[in-house]
Amino acid sequence: MSQTRADVAVVGGGILGLAHAYHAAKAGKRVVLFERSPRAMGASIRNFGMVWPMGQPAGKMHQMAMTSRRHWLDVIAAAKLPHYPTGSLHVVYREDEATVAQEFAALAPAQGFDVTWLNAAQVLERSPAVVPEGLLGGLWSPTEVVVDPRVTLWTLPSFLSEQLGVTLRYNTAVTSIDLPRVTAGGETWEVDTVYVCGGDDFQTLYPAVFAESGITRCKLQMLRTAAQPNQWQLGPSLAAGLTLRFYSSFGMCPSLPQLKARIAAETPEYDQWGIHVLVSQTAAGEITLGDTHEYGLAVDIFDKPELDDLVLRYLATFARFPDQTITQRWHGVYAKHPDQPYCRFAPAPGVQVVTAPGGSGMTLSFGLAAETLSL
Repeated sequence: MSQTRADVAVVGGGILGLAHAYHAAKAGKRVVLFERSPRAMGASIRNFGMVWPMGQPAGKMHQMAMTSRRHWLDVIAAAKLPHYPTGSLHVVYREDEATVAQEFAALAPAQGFDVTWLNAAQVLERSPAVVPEGLLGGLWSPTEVVVDPRVTLWTLPSFLSEQLGVTLRYNTAVTSIDLPRVTAGGETWEVDTVYVCGGDDFQTLYPAVFAESGITRCKLQMLRTAAQPNQWQLGPSLAAGLTLRFYSSFGMCPSLPQLKARIAAETPEYDQWGIHVLVSQTAAGEITLGDTHEYGLAVDIFDKPELDDLVLRYLATFARFPDQTITQRWHGVYAKHPDQPYCRFAPAPGVQVVTAPGGSGMTLSFGLAAETLSL
């Protein structure tokens, strides 16, 4: 069994692991990154690719998201990643939705958000996809950025290796950490520090820590259209009224409880399955759609077509595309804590387990990693 030396080992090749490897390498550390699969195959490539600061609650989490965004833009430029820095629109069609959106536009700037209320005509000027019938207006934010998660997660490792000297060990599971030794595959590494970013793998490393943490799993169903014709562009990523009751940033709005109550009464199935609908575009021009939320440690491996139908039914109320043919359907699974926005544990000296950013992994990854390395 060979033995090799590094300063830092990162376990996990998802976006959180890559972010930790990036910051450690930028700090001048010798870094080795281990990923148990031949390439990233988990939640990090099964999402919208949205860097979405406006979904984070005011204060520390929004600031972390904005820090993460700044690092994302640096990485995007350095690695030459395709992206859409096109911001976001939350479009509304009901009076109670408009009230919440306008309250947010009035209150959020004092909390560090860059948001503006737009009337219907102004919304339609920004997006060719928004359904005009019944449109009351929308929230515009310029801060949101979209990357293609497939391209990003399969390009960043090469960038880290070639430009920052990170040693990559893919198809290599870490099975034991007893610092200074890390055992992975047929190798033993001697390292000073380990960052474990293993997604929803709760069993391989420190299972007792995960069992006591309260962390669970969340399954989300997703869909993707064909590439849009003639280089048609979505423009801003889109959300609508259901999203106003989903992200905690909108908790500052006094009228939000009434909106939540109306949605629960009229469409309880959307609450039952945690459905709100987001729309983003990939580097290849496809439209990514979703999503749903099912919670529990035992994830149902079978998808529910009726949930896809609910997503598409709601989508039709606020967005249209030239080609709406659904060509891909899949699900992702991520780790989530019921009360905390992320979890960080120190199960042994020199070891940090960083996990469970919930559905905000793309948004928070680089900011969360920067915080970890500053501790």
